[in-house]
Amino acid sequence: MGHDLDRLIRCITRDDIWPERLADVPAEHFLPALETFDLDFEELGEVLGDDWPMVLWGGGLEDLLGRTFGPDKENAADVYLKRQGSKESPQTRSYIAGLRIAPISLYEVSNIVPGKTMVLRDLLSDAGPVTVREQSATQMLQQWDRIAVRIVPQGDHNVISGALLPFNADAVVMFEDVLQTVLKLNAEDDLRLTQEQLRRSAPLFANAWLFAHLPNLLDPELPQITNSDGDDLVFHELRFPFATGVTQNRVSERLLQAAELVASGQKEWTWLALDNASGPRRGTGLVLDKSMSGAAVLGSLSLKGKALTLSVDSVARARRGEAFILELLGDLVKPPLTEIQTVEQMMAKDNPESGPAVNEDIPPALARQLAQEYLDRHYRETLDQPIPALGDKTPR
Repeated sequence: MGHDLDRLIRCITRDDIWPERLADVPAEHFLPALETFDLDFEELGEVLGDDWPMVLWGGGLEDLLGRTFGPDKENAADVYLKRQGSKESPQTRSYIAGLRIAPISLYEVSNIVPGKTMVLRDLLSDAGPVTVREQSATQMLQQWDRIAVRIVPQGDHNVISGALLPFNADAVVMFEDVLQTVLKLNAEDDLRLTQEQLRRSAPLFANAWLFAHLPNLLDPELPQITNSDGDDLVFHELRFPFATGVTQNRVSERLLQAAELVASGQKEWTWLALDNASGPRRGTGLVLDKSMSGAAVLGSLSLKGKALTLSVDSVARARRGEAFILELLGDLVKPPLTEIQTVEQMMAKDNPESGPAVNEDIPPALARQLAQEYLDRHYRETLDQPIPALGDKTPR
């Protein structure tokens, strides 16, 4: 649910005191990361995606609206509502007043009704679950996702603030470590913070999020990719030359006798693991899991010229496949010649500067896409209206 805070921002930027505070408070949310990774604020969009700098700055604005300054405890939300609150709709006035008192926290998402509501459980306090009305985020978040956001009361219901940060496992660990250090908490105790501690910790959410994500985005590492057996992906192409005088028809007739082989095209077969059709996936990290008719796909075979080619995606499957083919075909084929490629080699081979790619069991473009999707999964979701519109102006 979006709320237009343009008037509020214009009001406090025309004041004598608040513009400096409006610059300083959001800077606490991202300046440590910018200095550490030698980035300018405008470069964040290139690294994170265009929407995230505005989300981060919006989190700083929301933090400012909850702070008080000086002996008179001046507050930007109070100042604006007193001066120009009558120009806003009752809903927007209620939202601004709600931001004034709502601390940011880390929540677990559940019971999502896309386009309507979701339930948030505060992971940093003993407060009970809260149902919030939300349209765009509920269509992008998944059950048990964790997010940093503010819950804002709106009459008889609750909404979330615009500056929502999705926290993956790495970001959660980073945040908890930073929080325990800054607040001098016992690492063995459950994190249970007061409302005041949450308010004072607001910049830590954004900083932890940035420090968890920027290293991989600036210097991405290929994630661990395994098959459903838990084997690291190492692509093998085993070429079994025909014995003297053997024809494709003879080899094809023998292949058709194997229950594990299913014809997938002219002179092509898919090799299935019928012995563990219903077994659970054992891979870790990013698991490349292919199946057909409930059975795991172990590889593919094709007849080309005077040879049978078997393509598999791991060392173990290569050994298993070699034994399977030699037992099935016997003296029809000779021992195989094997070509081996890692994921990195396949990705490099797919580079246009390196020449045309070789057609493998798993295309290099797919391997690259899988790696990129793994890195981007939790950081590059786009909310329709992550924070209220700021016109065409940059946060600066």
